[in-house]
This record gives sequence, C-alpha cells and structure tokens, in this order.
Amino acid sequence: MAEGSGEISLGEVEMAFRKFAVHGDTKATGKEMNGKNFVKLCKDCKVIDGKNVTSTDVDIIFSKVKVKSARVITFEQFTQAMGELATKRFKGKSQEEAVQLLYGLIAGKEPTNIGVTKVAKASAVDRLTDTSKYTGSHKERFDESGKGKGREGRADIPDTSGYVSAYKGQGSYDSKVKEDE
Repeated sequence: MAEGSGEISLGEVEMAFRKFAVHGDTKATGKEMNGKNFVKLCKDCKVIDGKNVTSTDVDIIFSKVKVKSARVITFEQFTQAMGELATKRFKGKSQEEAVQLLYGLIAGKEPTNIGVTKVAKASAVDRLTDTSKYTGSHKERFDESGKGKGREGRADIPDTSGYVSAYKGQGSYDSKVKEDE
C-alpha cells in the first residue's frame, strides 16, 4: 500500500482499534477488543448507519469472527469483521473499495464520550445544591445569598435562661419582685 495513493494504512486503523480496545477497561492491553467496545467503535465511527448496518449486524459479525470460546477479537479478526461489514455498509462497491471506505471512517478516531458524563453530572449537582430551591427547615440554614449560616442555621441552640420553653413571662421576674416590695 503506497501512502500517497489515498489508501488508508492499516497502522492508522490499528491505532483506532487499540484506542477503542482499551476504552473503559483498565486491564485491557489493546491487543484484543470485547464486543461492547466493538459495537462502540462501529457506532462512534459511523459504521453502523441504521440502514445497511445495524448494531445487530455488528453483534452477529463479532460472534462470527471471534474464536468460539473467546469473548474478545484480535486485530486480525477485526479486519475480517470489517471486510464483512464493508460490503454491507457500502453496497455496490467492490470489496476492496468498500473496505478502504470503511477504514477511512475508522482511521485516526478515538472513543467519543470522554467528558460527556462530566457535563451531565454537573447539572445534576448544580440543581441539588441550589439553595434557592430548598424548602422547610433546610431553607433556614442559608441566608438570601445562598451562603450557609453555620451553627445558627443548623443546631437548635439550647436556651440556657432557666425558663421552660413555653413560658410567656420570660424576663419579667425583676419587675414582679420590685412590685411586691
């Protein structure tokens, strides 16, 4: 394969294969890919187009190329799978041409969704920590600006005045004593 002829080198495809193979798996070496990541590669690289190629097709081909007892495929098996998918994806093209087009979709790609979850999490946490939406006793723990009041907002501070809690005449003792004299 001459580099200048517009053909994609297998090295570029293998790089993408390795990136997807280790995606989400800390123990993966990048030499083998599981079914989940194979489907992910096919989705992210638009091999699955929903018309000619569906995720079911991809699952079937994965099962077909892998060794019976294995749960992963090697890069060699991956290229076999791509050969089968290529003619489905690019109907009417020769096997050779279809494979090249398919490799064109894959070469240089890496798993998307890095950082996608962070965004989703942030909005959930923002919603939960928006003190203006608090109700009931929780609302009393924050001032108008949303800053916590610390101990005053949290604890029922004990009344150490010596009076029972419901006593209305608190603080009137001194004046009563003076009246009696």
